Amino acid sequence: MFKGLGNLTGMLQQAREMQEKMSAVKDRVAGIRVEGSSGGEMVRVQATGDLTITGVTIEPSLLESPNRELLEDLVTAAVNQALSKAKEAAAQEMAQVTSGLNLPGLQDALSKLGLG
Repeated sequence: MFKGLGNLTGMLQQAREMQEKMSAVKDRVAGIRVEGSSGGEMVRVQATGDLTITGVTIEPSLLESPNRELLEDLVTAAVNQALSKAKEAAAQEMAQVTSGLNLPGLQDALSKLGLG
């Protein structure tokens, strides 16, 4: 009658441990710092692993240029590069935590979040 209780207890313990690991990884991901750049580093964008833009640096000569479209394109490219690097770094952190776990649907869920 209570044979399955041991399995259930083990699964609950594993879920608790996973929750603790995920919380720790969330903190580590937030601490990741990356930088994207464009235009020969005339535009640099800093971001965190949790996809927050923390800074933008623009070469002063670009601000004086009458070519607004060029500046907009360079900022867009640098932001996209920074976010791409942040996603990649976050995925690497997640892979360390989830390696060895055989949880159905985990990889699919992580990929939908852009982390797998």
